[in-house]
Amino acid sequence: MAGVPTPPGPGQVPQAHLRVTHQDREHVVEHVKTAYAEGRFDKFEFDDRLERAMTARTHGDLMPIMTELYGTQAIPALVPPPAPMRREGPADGAERFGASAAHLLALVGFPVVGPLILMLTAGKTSPYIRRHAVEALNFQLTLVGATILLPLTFVGIVLVPVIWVVAFVLSIVGGISALSENAFRYPLTLRMVK
Repeated sequence: MAGVPTPPGPGQVPQAHLRVTHQDREHVVEHVKTAYAEGRFDKFEFDDRLERAMTARTHGDLMPIMTELYGTQAIPALVPPPAPMRREGPADGAERFGASAAHLLALVGFPVVGPLILMLTAGKTSPYIRRHAVEALNFQLTLVGATILLPLTFVGIVLVPVIWVVAFVLSIVGGISALSENAFRYPLTLRMVK
């Protein structure tokens, strides 16, 4: 049919007047975040590009942002950039400390929040920290659930203090295991977070 625009094929730049999807916007946002993390522009420029990407209605609104990032010759297709994940190998000192903190933060009053923050921040770049943070988070979530549900029975009321003492000890063991680069899995844990 004449006059009907055709969608772009793989690797082709979309026509400027076509509407964008949420996924298109998110892909450009990921490119902007990656460029900012690489230090290619300052906070003001980052905020400007982020706002323009999130309010874009057509591909013509997104293309100038990508041109600013990559130039006119090398505009990549609207696909997310590769995640900056560290290679899997021996963990360095900072990674071991971060992984240990995921277990030990429960002892200083951050049972769920501590491992969650480490998983969402340092866990994005370090598989070692992520693995330990996920394990600690699952254990802490299981512990909170048991603390809420067990007091509904008489036996549970007696068991809760024992469970908390065991959890204290297991958190220390998990922290030491993370520092010494040993794999550690908490017993009797519901692994809801992957």
